[in-house]
Amino acid sequence: MLTAAALVPSPLILVPELNGASAGPTEPLRTAAVAAATRLGELADQWTVVGVGAFEQTVAPESVGTFAGFGVDVRVGLSADALGDPDPTMPIAALVAGWLRGQAAPDAVVDVRILAVDSSPIYCADFGAQLRAELDADDTARGLLIVADGATTLTAKAPGAFHPAAAEFQDALNRALDQGDCNTLAQLDPVVCLELGAVGRPALQVLAAVFSDTTPQVTTLYQAAPYGVGYHVGLWVP
Repeated sequence: MLTAAALVPSPLILVPELNGASAGPTEPLRTAAVAAATRLGELADQWTVVGVGAFEQTVAPESVGTFAGFGVDVRVGLSADALGDPDPTMPIAALVAGWLRGQAAPDAVVDVRILAVDSSPIYCADFGAQLRAELDADDTARGLLIVADGATTLTAKAPGAFHPAAAEFQDALNRALDQGDCNTLAQLDPVVCLELGAVGRPALQVLAAVFSDTTPQVTTLYQAAPYGVGYHVGLWVP
């Protein structure tokens, strides 16, 4: 049964080894993300992760990954039993989930579902409804970890450069995440999201579908836009 969902972003700045001397300014985001994962681990040791990538795929709990492709060979596993050579192609959402598991909930067993960045809102709604049914059909406590970023175009130095519509979009997204507003998340426009660099949109729409029949109790742990990217960390409890 679904016990809680945690929301975290996917920036590599979460991992101190990838930041070097600049790790300090990212500490509030890192602390919040680890706190959310810790709480999720207290409520469930079976996690389903939903993230976004170039194409749809699943990553099994026995998988091992590495951040070597991003400069440092920091290895992560999706369960305590994950062994073997790391997969250099593991999606970023799975890497982040594995890193958080290792930091906050080493007993957790994680399976990852990656949606394609161009997944339609209808597909995301169906995916989320099926996922909720799957989670609730299990008698054990199940946690959901959503890995998604907001707009990447909030400042001139942002990864996607500056877009004049990004701030208003991010403000509306922040309100929806703060309030557990599933309707607003479900209605996010794929074209607008891609234009503003909010590629986490499919994962957020899966979250909306998972909670479509209930008003979640929401706790926001972090909400800011360092480096011109909208990041949100929070907990949703049915």
